[in-house]
Amino acid sequence: MRTFGQLNRASVGTALITCLVGAGCDSSTGPAQPGPGNPPPLPGPSALAVQQVASGLSSPVYLTAPPADDRMFVVEQAGVIRIIENGQLLPNPFLDIRSSVQSGGEQGLLSMTFDPDYANNGLFYVYYTDNNGDSQIAQYAVSADPNLADANSADILLSVAQPFSNHNGGLVMFGPDNMLYVGLGDGGSGGDPQEHGQNTQTLLGSLLRIDVSTPGTFSVPASNPFANEIWGYGLRNPWRYTFDFATGDLYVADVGQSAREEVNVVPAASGGVNYGWNTMEGSNCFDPPSGCDQSGLQLPVLEYDHGQGCSVTGGFVYRGTGIPGIVGHYFYSDYCSSWLRSFRYESGSATEETEWDVGNLDNVLSFGQDAAGELYILTDDGRVYQLVGAN
Repeated sequence: MRTFGQLNRASVGTALITCLVGAGCDSSTGPAQPGPGNPPPLPGPSALAVQQVASGLSSPVYLTAPPADDRMFVVEQAGVIRIIENGQLLPNPFLDIRSSVQSGGEQGLLSMTFDPDYANNGLFYVYYTDNNGDSQIAQYAVSADPNLADANSADILLSVAQPFSNHNGGLVMFGPDNMLYVGLGDGGSGGDPQEHGQNTQTLLGSLLRIDVSTPGTFSVPASNPFANEIWGYGLRNPWRYTFDFATGDLYVADVGQSAREEVNVVPAASGGVNYGWNTMEGSNCFDPPSGCDQSGLQLPVLEYDHGQGCSVTGGFVYRGTGIPGIVGHYFYSDYCSSWLRSFRYESGSATEETEWDVGNLDNVLSFGQDAAGELYILTDDGRVYQLVGAN
């Protein structure tokens, strides 16, 4: 375990997915919910480790699980969803939509989430880039075989035109309110040239919130702040966000432009939050470069500069049972540096900031969470690791 003052920057790797999380590239349902409130921290472990649970995957960009299900589902960027069951990566895909997906760089099949009532209705949702380069949110159903989706069951719920190939966001996830949330980047190029971040009349640069309780369609909740799908805005590229189902907090890790990476935390029930892009990058003015008006903007609870990394990879708040001492810690990484860090959010601030020595990892693409709340790390060399206690 290291504090941030002991940081040694890792070398920057190269890979097909180098721009996936959008750093300087210009041109689930959660686990079973504990009781309300944030319990006092337990004594933490002095060390953490990772155990490999799968290898041989191709650009694994997300991992999730249906509620109360021992299987884990891994999303591969090219358009395939794989299953890990009983510690084995099954040979046949759960879903293969490669013919419908444009993959490479920041495009591809980027995430999936299971309906909270999946055990009864068999519905799940995916976010992918289609062959025109546009973002699609689609609903699918499982087949009679629980390890095989019905590839012909697709209903496109929402389509968003993308002006550039980068800054797609990419995550779909159900919140504590059973609404479906969708993270969208500002549409790409560099510096938000089309000014989407501060425009609530475009869906780009926003966190969306929609009601999918009627299969095959969606509606806009009456409680949304702008009478459209937008729940929060002013985002550059929210590659990964998460909800802490124990406290109701929403964590958004927003990839920066060229100077700052940031993590924001707000109550999940707070609609209309303006995260600041492109007026600000982190806590710095961006447009204009100085003297910007910060009134009404949400400042990050944690940020770091590009001397420590290049592209924040957001993770999850640990609510599992395997490592009691880190319950309540939010874990995150950086694609270029691949360190593993965590903090505890208390009284509006990031506390107990820690960097964990878990050995050398390849570029960290994403985190995952199983139905029991245990955490996983997905890397660019096709591996899935579980986070475990080392003592």
